[in-house]
Amino acid sequence: MAEQTARRIAPARGKLGVLCVGLGAVATTFIAGVENVRRGAARPIGSLTQMGTIRLGKRTESRAPLIKEFVPLAALEDLVFAAWDPVPDDAYAAAVNAGVLERHDHIEPIADFLKAIKPMPAVFEQTYVKRLEGTNVKKGTSKRALAEALRKDIREFKSANKCDRLVMVWCASTEIFISPGPTHWTLDAFEQAMDANDASIAPSMLYAYAALQEGVPFANGAPNLTCDFPAMESLAKQKGVPIGGKDFKTGQTMVKTVLSPMFKARMLGVAGWYSTNILGNRDGEVLDDPESFKTKEESKLGVLEYILQPKLYPELYGNIFHKVRINYYPPRGDNKEGWDNIDIFGWLGYPMQIKVDFLCRDSILAAPLVLDLALFFDLAHRAGMTGIQEWLSFYFKSPQTAPGLYPEHDLFIQQTKLKNTLRYMMGEEQITHLGIEYYQEA
Repeated sequence: MAEQTARRIAPARGKLGVLCVGLGAVATTFIAGVENVRRGAARPIGSLTQMGTIRLGKRTESRAPLIKEFVPLAALEDLVFAAWDPVPDDAYAAAVNAGVLERHDHIEPIADFLKAIKPMPAVFEQTYVKRLEGTNVKKGTSKRALAEALRKDIREFKSANKCDRLVMVWCASTEIFISPGPTHWTLDAFEQAMDANDASIAPSMLYAYAALQEGVPFANGAPNLTCDFPAMESLAKQKGVPIGGKDFKTGQTMVKTVLSPMFKARMLGVAGWYSTNILGNRDGEVLDDPESFKTKEESKLGVLEYILQPKLYPELYGNIFHKVRINYYPPRGDNKEGWDNIDIFGWLGYPMQIKVDFLCRDSILAAPLVLDLALFFDLAHRAGMTGIQEWLSFYFKSPQTAPGLYPEHDLFIQQTKLKNTLRYMMGEEQITHLGIEYYQEA
């Protein structure tokens, strides 16, 4: 095998500031979780960066270090947090209100830490998230002025907390559906649209713009049109900053990206896939609005199309009835129920069914993703990897790709891509899983 060369990666010195857009259930579960882990009160279960290993070399070599010991990630002790939110509650009040974590076990012991995290006034317009109201909101003469106010927040936070580096993660609610148009094609057109307060420029885009202008990597955890259009992609390249998204892959879609590759691998047909969800947190309330739901629906529906490839296998997947429903049900809170009915068919066309009832905790699944994305985006930045980070598709429902590429949705292909990228960064050989060398005679 040819000798591999490691990328030059700047060391993870100093503090890493993690800027969360939104201080709701996901962000507070993430922040409180990290602090509990730092104090030895919990384990970072669900985090690949903290608990995952990576195989190096041949199976016979038995080399499988922890990922955090293999690549130079920022340490949890070096993370500093801040957030924007239209609701003025500090992280303590927000965590209590979210009702995700046990108050006695994981909130009260770190109450002082959480109370010190007060949300900065948010860029927020109810037009884009109709079911929310906000009082902790920035005022500005134009969308450009609001973006500049965000840039000022970023600079002041970095200075006040003596951070060496920053990363921004969108943890806020789903905005209404927006199709990319002329205002998104070029940076000049985008900036003119900000000056004109054009309706096609949503608040999430202003956060992404501000982050990139300040040299801060941006990860989009919602299905919004935010940084996945030409103007933002060119700005990321121009500023040498990583971007990526979108929409955290947590409950039901995670299951789909595991089951659907199984059907295709075994050439089993799929006649229909009906998915419904009930949840009662702020996300559920927002998605009760049809315009916000359409944004989420587009993200959820695309998975099967890309994995099953009906154009290649029309007899098996060319006539799937795929339906997704999300229902707001306040008594359930953050404990979402995702129910799937899957009608499949096999040998000679005989029908079968699979039913999955996933009683999941949305924010518990999302929090470790926020941590991993913050650490990996920071790593990519220090390694000089700019623009779209497709290798982090593992974490997203709708992975962002280079123009002209279809996204890879299969969870295990995504995991292989992620780990091979880490091997590439560190100068280790890629793992192909061919394995024929173990059976060839010397």
